[in-house]
Amino acid sequence: MNIFLKQSLDYAQQRSYLDDLFTVYPTINNRIRNINTKKWDDVEMAYEQKDKEALIMALLKMPLFPLKDSFVAFLKEDKSAIKRNPKTVERLALDILKMSRKELHDKCSKPKESNRQQGPAFMRFLKNEDFGIEKMSLEKFSQTEKDAILIANNSEMLRFANEHLFYNHPKSPDFIGRMNGRYILGEAKFITENGGHQNTQFEDAMAVLDSNASAIKVAILDGVLYLPSQKKMHLDITGRHSECNIFSALLLKDFLYSVR
Repeated sequence: MNIFLKQSLDYAQQRSYLDDLFTVYPTINNRIRNINTKKWDDVEMAYEQKDKEALIMALLKMPLFPLKDSFVAFLKEDKSAIKRNPKTVERLALDILKMSRKELHDKCSKPKESNRQQGPAFMRFLKNEDFGIEKMSLEKFSQTEKDAILIANNSEMLRFANEHLFYNHPKSPDFIGRMNGRYILGEAKFITENGGHQNTQFEDAMAVLDSNASAIKVAILDGVLYLPSQKKMHLDITGRHSECNIFSALLLKDFLYSVR
């Protein structure tokens, strides 16, 4: 087994892993979403009058639609579809009218889920953490061979990976670094639960490991996959990918200094 993967498993199972991981992925104390008073008045009026069409139209203007329904995104994109699809409007409105006004307001102002805020967290960690090597813009990183971590936006990261590392994925990598003349390219994910969308996130990271990029390929992973289980992700990292460079963001500095 890869030594840094083994250390990550031990870290998660035996040490203050969550306390330390908070420095990488700080959970934001989410505030409820602000609702425009005038727009909420329109919701209340339609609710009181049981005007189903007006209710759906008004709720589409809320920060968050109160129902999780696959058809809502279509209505948001094309509000004229409300008049053309009375059965869909009826179905949605009847479910909404079963809610109290307070419940409806709470659902429309529900805070953003924490996992939707994790995207920029890893880059903030790279910017703020002391790795003992310089952090460089794309221009500077491209003009030198010094040890460094690239700090850039998604399009710049992808362009550098495509042009210099022969990386052929459509999605930009989360990490590009250089140590002792060798490039390191990787994907960073915080896996908060097993299954569903999190499996897709995991597969994105595995695709980088399995790619033909001309670099040391790493998967900087954190979360429940390090806990012993018979779940897909844990079985994968302790089986098929057990010799790959998979490790916690908390061990990134150690990994970088191991590159020879």
